[in-house]
Amino acid sequence: MPYPYWITQPQPPVRHALVLGWTVPQRDIFYGAPSVAARLGAPGISGPMISQACATSVACIYSAAATTEGNDSEVTLVVTTDRTSNGPQVIYPKPSAPGGSPEIENWVSDSFAKDPWAGEAMFTTAELVAAEEGITREELDDITALRYEQYRKSLENDREFQKRYMVPVTIPQRRKDPIVVEEDLGVYPTTREGLAKLKPMTEGGVVTFGSQTHPADGAAGMIVTGEERARELANGEGVVRLLATGFARVAKARMPKAPVPAAEKALADADISISEVDVIKTHNPFAVNDAYFAKQMGVQVKDMNDYGSSLIFGHPQGPTGARLIAEMIEQLRLRGGGVGLFTGCAAGDTGAALVVRVED
Repeated sequence: MPYPYWITQPQPPVRHALVLGWTVPQRDIFYGAPSVAARLGAPGISGPMISQACATSVACIYSAAATTEGNDSEVTLVVTTDRTSNGPQVIYPKPSAPGGSPEIENWVSDSFAKDPWAGEAMFTTAELVAAEEGITREELDDITALRYEQYRKSLENDREFQKRYMVPVTIPQRRKDPIVVEEDLGVYPTTREGLAKLKPMTEGGVVTFGSQTHPADGAAGMIVTGEERARELANGEGVVRLLATGFARVAKARMPKAPVPAAEKALADADISISEVDVIKTHNPFAVNDAYFAKQMGVQVKDMNDYGSSLIFGHPQGPTGARLIAEMIEQLRLRGGGVGLFTGCAAGDTGAALVVRVED
């Protein structure tokens, strides 16, 4: 996919901005937003860097929309990127320790292992919600198997659906030929029988390694602008109108519940009921999320996450939401337009949601 006109021109006709979202630091992240802009051929722009765990994508789009509001010619590029498969080891000085030994943190795995305020691991939040709501192991395995079959739909006809929003990426290698990544890596074939053989992560629990997501790497981008400029850039495909966003926090160590109040806030602000939503996409690091959401919102599990979800393709944190929102938009385009709801949980028992309308 070529860069949009506004990036490739040496003197863009309008003022621009960039929002960069990430949650796992990488080398030179100190220069993140201006560095990314320069590498894209737009050295004259910059903007905020946002890190809000798994809610980063929604937070970035919210920020971009705020930048654009009141200036319809403003074009803001949202870039989200993360590498969670091999996170950094962070060393903190600790002069008071014996011998001045530093404190070491594994940025990714230590964050998963314990919420510093709630005191629980992320998978424990799923177990607690499952126990409170009577969600069974069989229900979670059924949801996981269903999500895998839905994901397989996106691979049909030589990945026809995925190619609507996913482009090949060439990764340079130090001493070897470049690697071209064209599709998801690390997705494991999933069957109901295979899931049933897995042991729960805790004695007497219902969550297994099969009914939760896995760390992944990725990047996703979007352009946010006013309607007139959007129509110019859309090449006749219509526009995607951002109707509302919603952020919420639930009780301590109950993270999988958070997508519900976040969605309710976004829907209320958009003055839309759940029955008026045509496509629902969720960031679901645990199958528990979808089981709870469906029961609370009065929808069927099978009517969510067509073409898969982060439960199956993995969770690169920062760009996870943007990837799912892109899928939601393309699904709405295929059906001729309509209303889409994205919602998902995030660290700290929080959630973020977004409502859009795809129209001519």
